Amino acid sequence: MLLALAQTKKILFFGGKGGVGKTTVSAATALARSQAGGKVLLVSTDPAHNLGHLFDRAIGPKPVRLAPGLDGLELDPDETVRLHLKEITSSLHKLMPVHLRGEVDKHMALSKDAPGMQEAALMERIAEVVEQGVKDYDLIVFDTAPSGHTARLMALPEMMSAWTEGLIKRQEKADSFAQVVRDLGRDSSMEEKTFSAESQDAEKMRESGIRGILHRRRLRFTHLRDQLSNKETTAFVIVLAAERLPVLESIELYAQLKAAQVNVAGLVVNKRTPEEGGEFMRARYQQEQAHLDVLTSALPHLPRHDLYLLAQDIVGADALSRFAESL
Repeated sequence: MLLALAQTKKILFFGGKGGVGKTTVSAATALARSQAGGKVLLVSTDPAHNLGHLFDRAIGPKPVRLAPGLDGLELDPDETVRLHLKEITSSLHKLMPVHLRGEVDKHMALSKDAPGMQEAALMERIAEVVEQGVKDYDLIVFDTAPSGHTARLMALPEMMSAWTEGLIKRQEKADSFAQVVRDLGRDSSMEEKTFSAESQDAEKMRESGIRGILHRRRLRFTHLRDQLSNKETTAFVIVLAAERLPVLESIELYAQLKAAQVNVAGLVVNKRTPEEGGEFMRARYQQEQAHLDVLTSALPHLPRHDLYLLAQDIVGADALSRFAESL
């Protein structure tokens, strides 16, 4: 199932409850696709990055080569927010009068810890990665944060597209009002006092700059929203363990992703207990089977692939390559 998805999709998201092995499964899928001849980008959006531990090397916010045909990067939320605010501050400094730059800096400093700032900045960074990545790579694989965080993240493009659209409409109304005032001023003796040629040009440049920023953001979020909802190019794989809480959380995650119009293409049950191996192992296997019956009953239409528990930890490209044979 996973190798077929990796061959036919441009973007794959892996998500699920924390600790179920999302990083290992997503990385093995990405490595297998690269070994089959594709150029792949593996991206971690989880603040608790594990890609570096898995590949036993340092990975940062810029793509690094992990194996032939496979690049990886880790999106640092704090660094993403810092760069996001730096870009916004720089743009506002160019658009606003010099005497207001201190107020801009003060507002940006307060915005740093505002609720939702990390998610918004991270989503914009993901949009950038997708926008460029679909041009440079055959496949982009996202190793996402635990379920709740990921579900909110997947719903953000639609929300932020609508929010940006609202800002654009408000800006257009403000621009129209400003133009009416300028037109009235041309027929008034107050023209020279209130609207010099320089001030009018500066105001028009400010309005044009704000419109440009808003339109770029709208296009970026619209592109990401369209990519996420495109079943031909994008799929989400839910990774879980055969235990009660991961099963119930996966059922909830599916409903949230469906509401966000994200295509869930399958389920991967990781770390299954082998049925053979004595009475304890058989009892554990049967308990897991009972939980998986609940999963199948709730999501009967989704294909499922079971991966069995291994005796050794998976570390490095060689171990991942061997693990990928079970995909």
